[in-house]
Amino acid sequence: MLNLISIVFTGLVVGVLARFFYPGDVDIGMLKTVLLGVGGALVAGLFVSWRSGRTFGEGVNRAGCLASVIGAMLLIFLGRNL
Repeated sequence: MLNLISIVFTGLVVGVLARFFYPGDVDIGMLKTVLLGVGGALVAGLFVSWRSGRTFGEGVNRAGCLASVIGAMLLIFLGRNL
């Protein structure tokens, strides 16, 4: 249960940072901000797993906060342009 709370809190922080640093207005609600942060962490973790040569099933790498924010910003960009 504490791990789930930790994931939601981290997702909130990463999502808010990504919305803050992304140029332009990002008009999404609080739930979507949390999902954006969690998604950004997953994108960054998958990228780190891919670059290290391990498969995703071998264990998810928890990327750093900066990489998670960049992953969330990438998701904002993809969501706006696709």
